[in-house]
Amino acid sequence: MHGTPHIVGDVMTRTVAAVGRTAGFKEIVRLMRDRRVSAVPVVDGGGRVVGVVSEADLLPKEEFRDSDPDRYTQLRRLPDLAKAGAVTAEELMTSPALTTRPGATLAQAARTMAHARIKRLPVVDEQGLLQGVVSRSDLLKVFLRGDEEIAEEVRREIVAYLFPPPASSVRVRVDDGAVRLVGRVRDTSLIPVAARLVRAVEGVVDVDFEPEKDTEEDTEEDTPSDPAVAQRLGAPWAGRP
Repeated sequence: MHGTPHIVGDVMTRTVAAVGRTAGFKEIVRLMRDRRVSAVPVVDGGGRVVGVVSEADLLPKEEFRDSDPDRYTQLRRLPDLAKAGAVTAEELMTSPALTTRPGATLAQAARTMAHARIKRLPVVDEQGLLQGVVSRSDLLKVFLRGDEEIAEEVRREIVAYLFPPPASSVRVRVDDGAVRLVGRVRDTSLIPVAARLVRAVEGVVDVDFEPEKDTEEDTEEDTPSDPAVAQRLGAPWAGRP
């Protein structure tokens, strides 16, 4: 029923700055500066990703440059102290690298980034060969999707299936990514389902439902004005007068 979701391959950057295992510290810093990136993949001679060097991997060299850490700090910060003395990508890199595939959904890539608290992911194929890099800003590109495009998908893929006429009559309005479903719904138990499906549409930032009554014959169960129904939806209109 759903339209095809965007995948990492749709938004990733394909021209990638990468380094080999033997790349020097200053070479890596210059590359990051010139390419305006916060991390670079490290690849072996065959183009397979073996690690990632990030700004966090480079900073210990400056942090401990003119200090003599005490015994407690040495024990607690042993990995950072090792990186403070590193001079090549192989010594600096975090390995194995967290990666994603071109066919992964944007949601999957976003979860990986969030859980690992990283800003970029190398994109590799089945053999581990570097195909590109996807960043947080790449994942946010879906929110540039136009309102009419979002509205058309909601009408076609959700409203037409869950609220077909004549039993229901629901109109779709989208303003800056916020979707409003306006109209009469015969089966209010489908409202929470619709809300979940609409939120899953790429580019949607919010969902609201505005019930209407067409005739005097409409009963209370024909329209989701009951706060309990609104709470099941979990939408911003829940509990409004």
